[in-house]
Amino acid sequence: MRVAEGIVDIGGDRFGSLEAFLERTGEIAATHGVTVQAFDARYVLSRRHLERAVEFADRARARGQAIARDRGVEIALYAAGRRQIDRAFEMGVSAGETPAVVLVDGPGDEPAATEAIQALLSPAETLGNYDTDRVRTFYDIGAAELGATDAGLEALVAERVALLVVER
Repeated sequence: MRVAEGIVDIGGDRFGSLEAFLERTGEIAATHGVTVQAFDARYVLSRRHLERAVEFADRARARGQAIARDRGVEIALYAAGRRQIDRAFEMGVSAGETPAVVLVDGPGDEPAATEAIQALLSPAETLGNYDTDRVRTFYDIGAAELGATDAGLEALVAERVALLVVER
């Protein structure tokens, strides 16, 4: 798994719409034989967060227990810890300038695909620069839950990712 990170400007000169951006990332994925899934970096706690999502999504697919037909959507569901696709896509990129982390994974040419995706983004370090309040709201992590553990926010989100398997 590789990641590209930076700022994506959807609705600006480069991508007039979210659909145009997704179409371009889809072309890159198809050309290089990989899965590409873009996330709003303000929801992504770490590289490990995405690695676990890929791991659980692939395990579900291997067992014939996938929620979605598309691997990228399945990864997004696990990253979000949600079974509803529309809710999972809340952590995707959206109109305007969005700090992005774009996951690139698969049997194809990950380095070339990552380079092509990176060229779509304005340079910025975004991975790990999450918005604590946004993350706590999205994953429904209250003060009581945080206070009940020494684990921290990243561990609690990792638990949400893992619990999606149990919620079947």
